[in-house]
Amino acid sequence: MKSFKYRLEQKEPRTGPGGITRGASVHDFPASIGIAGVSMRLAPGGMRELHWHANAAEWAYVISGSCRTTVIHPDGHAYTDTFEPGDVWYFPRGYGHSIQGLGPDECHFILIFDNGDFSEDHTFSITDFLTQTPDHIVAQNLGITPEQAAKLNQGEAYFAKGPVPDDSSPSATYRRNSELTTPHRYPLHAKQPRRAPGGGTQRTVTVEDFPISTTMAGSLIELQPGALRELHWHPNADEWQYYISGSAEMTVFLAEGQAVTEQFEAGDIGYAPMGAGHYIKNTGDDVCRVLIGFNSGHYEAIDLSEWIAGNPVDVLSTNLGMSREEAEQLPDDTLFIAPDQNKGK
Repeated sequence: MKSFKYRLEQKEPRTGPGGITRGASVHDFPASIGIAGVSMRLAPGGMRELHWHANAAEWAYVISGSCRTTVIHPDGHAYTDTFEPGDVWYFPRGYGHSIQGLGPDECHFILIFDNGDFSEDHTFSITDFLTQTPDHIVAQNLGITPEQAAKLNQGEAYFAKGPVPDDSSPSATYRRNSELTTPHRYPLHAKQPRRAPGGGTQRTVTVEDFPISTTMAGSLIELQPGALRELHWHPNADEWQYYISGSAEMTVFLAEGQAVTEQFEAGDIGYAPMGAGHYIKNTGDDVCRVLIGFNSGHYEAIDLSEWIAGNPVDVLSTNLGMSREEAEQLPDDTLFIAPDQNKGK
């Protein structure tokens, strides 16, 4: 049986000037066939250089700190945005972009890709591109001398460290108007969450909210101690999880008598394949925060309580081997998140 857990933050990182990154594709995490993910940190002024991904779109969530991104569209328009904790971005496959830390502290964000086979082999960096191109071609293309082009032939930078482009700097980006959303930025924490009193909350962003995010949706779930994100499945997407804080248990049901139960802590990632039944239970004493990415722009879930509530009592009684009276006590509405039954006792 595959494991549906991977200890991402315990992986040996890739480091460079101003940056550190840990990633997991299907090659690291074999269960994660449809989605890959990266945990990246940038120091103030640290930059993930200009690059593009040939085989995956990029969806991201900022956990802490602040950063600036710039993305280029095929029609020539470029967009620069600033992100803070709780903000989400999305870059379609093949769109060139960069990310830079703004300070004053380190910026930590999670990148989720809609292809489990995403890897650096399919990521193309500007410095690598220029290095692999003859100097006279680079000179002609950029309007510089061959000697200047030769200086660019230094290999792939990946990370680079520069001045902090914050609001006190002349490197800050001009913006004419104050905006809540932009084509590539969605402020997930500004959204009112779905609430289950005593159990927890969920904030979800889909293509309906964030039109450019056509291939991915995301969710942030907060579970109170002992609370249960009830048994459910997603008929249209795989689910990739990053445990931001707290501890939890998840069982993934794979049909034909097969199920895998895993225990999670902050920094771990989990995975539930499309259509596989699963739950998440907070097993700790603190709130458990879980970031979830889906490889579909539309969020769909079927919850066990909702399924039960949608069936006639006699069907439930017959199917589950219960008396009619017992079947009538089953949920008649959606629970979504069930509070700890022992809380307050």
